[in-house]
Amino acid sequence: MIATLDRQALVDWYRRNRERSAQIFALVEPQAYYTRPIPLRHPFAFYEGHLPAFSFLTLNERSLGEEPIDPGLEKLFERGIDPGSIEAAAKHDRSDWPSHEAIQVFAQECDKRVESALASANIDNNDVPRLVRAEAAYTILEHEPMHHETLLYIIHQLDSDSKLRIPQTHQDPKPPLNSLIDISAGTATLGADRDAQPFGWDNEFERTEVEVPAFSIDAFPVTNADYLNFVNAGGPAPPYWKQHDREWRLRAAFEELPLQMSWPVYVSHRMAEAYAEWRGMRLPTEAQYHRAAFGSPSGDERPFPWGTHPPDYRFGNFNFARYDPEPVDAHPDGASAWGVYDLIGNGWEWTSSAFGPFDGFRPMASYPQYSADFFDGRHYVLKGASPVTAVELIRRSFRNWFFDDYPYMYAKFRCAGR
Repeated sequence: MIATLDRQALVDWYRRNRERSAQIFALVEPQAYYTRPIPLRHPFAFYEGHLPAFSFLTLNERSLGEEPIDPGLEKLFERGIDPGSIEAAAKHDRSDWPSHEAIQVFAQECDKRVESALASANIDNNDVPRLVRAEAAYTILEHEPMHHETLLYIIHQLDSDSKLRIPQTHQDPKPPLNSLIDISAGTATLGADRDAQPFGWDNEFERTEVEVPAFSIDAFPVTNADYLNFVNAGGPAPPYWKQHDREWRLRAAFEELPLQMSWPVYVSHRMAEAYAEWRGMRLPTEAQYHRAAFGSPSGDERPFPWGTHPPDYRFGNFNFARYDPEPVDAHPDGASAWGVYDLIGNGWEWTSSAFGPFDGFRPMASYPQYSADFFDGRHYVLKGASPVTAVELIRRSFRNWFFDDYPYMYAKFRCAGR
């Protein structure tokens, strides 16, 4: 049992999630509601129903045994897709999505039932596997902000006349001179103990210690300026770049900008690997990322690169402080003990490690397919956070993953010595 389970805090968290969801969906103009700007994903209509449906199904119906609200809509909105090709995604095409109004009515009923459960139901129950340590409650509370990020990837792909614009200011000073930082040999602790934190996704367990030989790593992520040299040498252009009259420009979240040279470049895993090889280097492993981010010359490990202070904007560009990147040296207070910068925030960081289980892995009771469906050798681990990663997801053990050729996420990288 969780003796300090704060019911009002859980309800407030759920309401914050739902408010942000509403703000994000409000960015989509009505004519784009049923479109698929990323063909590998469902239309916006699906996600507006999926978020409350997932919460109700996971907590109320499957964990607490409550009666369904609408079995048909619950089935329709149960789970998204992660196809490996456009052809596979096309099999999910449909023209009979419910109306916007019907989805909202369904969502409101889900919200009412979920809030009631969070406030007063027996959600921390050792006799029900889905409810041990309030697992189902934390599952739904972390699931929704994950979708906030992926929704913004999709909105990014909309034409300007199909979305509202959030005004932002941008800075692009001279990029810092990148250099290699030597990291001495030592232990990197991946994952977490099940009892060490209130909640974790199944792929975060169990705690795994890895002995990491000495290596070197870039002090800063690869910038657009760095990557431009690769493009000029014949490398592939990043997905968020656009060329006009031989000039490269950047497709930012809500506008087109001159190429911001001091910002990290966002690329697929394959592009990151190709750049690293061009430099005679490679991508760091997941364990090397951990050693550079959380390790220290003294041998101690930190919960965050900067130390023990909870994450806030002093340390990195995350938690929706803005929707686009910043210069890679904008947050010196976020540097690790080794002097490695911009490890959390400003874009997830690719590693060379295929996504897989740690020893002791077992599928979580409340969402058993969450990780196991993706242990296929085709998805790669990302660490850190992007500008639109919620602060609740920023912890040392958290792992993200994508296909190696997926071009839409906000993912940067840095190189390591061979």
